Amino acid sequence: MENEEEKKSVTDAAPAQPAAEKDERPWMREDEESHPEIVPSAGEAAAVGSDPEAQAAKDEMGMAEAMSLYDTDKSEAPNRRQGGQGGQGGQGGQGGQGGGDRGRRGRGGRQEPRGRGRDRDRERGGRERQVEIKPPVSDGRFKREIYANTSFEETRVAIVEDDRLVELLWERKNNQSIVGNIYKGRVENVLPGISSAFINIGFEKNAYLYISDVHGDTRKPIDTLLKKGQEVMVQVAKEAIGTKGAKVTMEVTLPGRYIVFTPYSQFVGISKHIAEPVERKRISEVIDKLMETTLKGKGVVVRTEAEGASEEDLKREAEYLVRSWDAIEKAHNEKPAPVALHQDLDIALAVARDLLTDDVYVYLIDNKAVYDRVIEFIGTLSPELKDRVRHYEGKTPLFTAFNIEPEIEKIRSTKTALPSGGTIVIQEAESLCAIDVNTGRFTGSRSQEETVTCNNVEAAAEVAHQLRLRNIGGIIVIDFIDMKKQSNRQKVMEALAEAVRRDRAKIRILPITRLGLIEMTRERRKESTVSLMTDECPECLGSGRVLSAESMRIRIQREIQELTQGRPGGQIRLVLHPQLAEPFVQKQAVIEENVHRGVKIVPDAHLQWEDYRIILE
Repeated sequence: MENEEEKKSVTDAAPAQPAAEKDERPWMREDEESHPEIVPSAGEAAAVGSDPEAQAAKDEMGMAEAMSLYDTDKSEAPNRRQGGQGGQGGQGGQGGQGGGDRGRRGRGGRQEPRGRGRDRDRERGGRERQVEIKPPVSDGRFKREIYANTSFEETRVAIVEDDRLVELLWERKNNQSIVGNIYKGRVENVLPGISSAFINIGFEKNAYLYISDVHGDTRKPIDTLLKKGQEVMVQVAKEAIGTKGAKVTMEVTLPGRYIVFTPYSQFVGISKHIAEPVERKRISEVIDKLMETTLKGKGVVVRTEAEGASEEDLKREAEYLVRSWDAIEKAHNEKPAPVALHQDLDIALAVARDLLTDDVYVYLIDNKAVYDRVIEFIGTLSPELKDRVRHYEGKTPLFTAFNIEPEIEKIRSTKTALPSGGTIVIQEAESLCAIDVNTGRFTGSRSQEETVTCNNVEAAAEVAHQLRLRNIGGIIVIDFIDMKKQSNRQKVMEALAEAVRRDRAKIRILPITRLGLIEMTRERRKESTVSLMTDECPECLGSGRVLSAESMRIRIQREIQELTQGRPGGQIRLVLHPQLAEPFVQKQAVIEENVHRGVKIVPDAHLQWEDYRIILE
């Protein structure tokens, strides 16, 4: 995606491509990393089983992705060194105290006998084979670049992998992200019927707090844990979307580059992607020292980036996070609610903290002030990566020079082409996103079944890419073209599972149905890219459709007839959109005969499609 002439405008030569040695996924936040979860049917779950203890450990770490039910190896779960306050309640989400027990309950539920589950699966067209989600492998280290464009009103960050735009992050001055911010709020309403409370954190809409995100024994009714008027410290977990307020949690965390500090927990975890036993032991010993001194018994999650980090690096970051927490607690004790206690990093610095890793070829920034701040920040955080940060000084706009702007414009289109000629159509609605797969021009050279399967496999990869690029979250239904063979359905499922592995969001995939549908969910923390870029069309009222030319002509003729009925003669002047004028010219004689008067047609290019004026002279 690079313009060769503009590449010369980058100050200093770009660093050499890093070697493909370590097997890790640095683009995924380690407090959120795992494999996409493919949920089996009831029969398969009974046959395969799951490890509730490992799942509880993952839940306590606040992992954004749940371990696949097909991966029951305990060694794949993060180290669960100490009991903590995390866990998932029976109703989902992160819990408060007693994490281990609630984690087991939340994962539980009665399982049907194996035979009955399989019979029901066959009735639904469920899978008979299991999908194995393999851990990431070193595949030659795809080329990864980050581009940051800052204008007067917004900052955009583009993540490019193998010369293809895969992720787009936005931050606008009048609509800055509040995810990660910490507030002292006031309980405005407690609703035991939905186990929730609404918290005033200083915005027009109150924030939503579910019982699993409350401190205390969440097996009790929420009105025994929270009272109206009570002041609480909360952290924003999800942006306000549409008519809904922000989602908050009382389980506050402070992320760093190497560790995530969890002040309300004593849980200590080490990322499972740090696989070398010697390194895990070294880090564990360092954390043990910090737990007795700097951390004072509070919890941490060690991220993959900590691999190879010195004891001094870990200590320095732990001290910084503890100082930040002390300042937050001090403000909480002194200031009345509602008030902001802590604001997370802006987008340019957050990207440097979370995404600038060894496998990033370059982090190119077109604003000098932003570049200077990132250099200062990364110089303190990871000095060895300073040479990856570059200031772009080219005359051509950054996103134009590297062919990113045209790719952003394509996001607005509902239709996306596949390599072999097929298409996918993406329709976002308030409650879900529907994706339709079509063969289009792709006819293949073999049997229909093979053609359809090939098209569906291509579509699975493109769907994963588009969901990440468009930041589509919530419930997603994919209508693949129907395949008769179970092995082909399995192939498509595996292709989709493989394609979503690079996505940082939590993803859950259900088995393909007899009708060829795949249901999945993707974590939604912010509005989709299309929602940020666009507004509802004032002409079509958001439907995406307007009246046809024939419907408009018939409507106008009917109004002319009603307007002239019982009135003396006089010419009619009809002012309308130029593209509607031609159909009326063709029917002008018929209209004049029906209304018994002349009709003068006046095209007006300033009128919208459905705007017109009928003037009786």
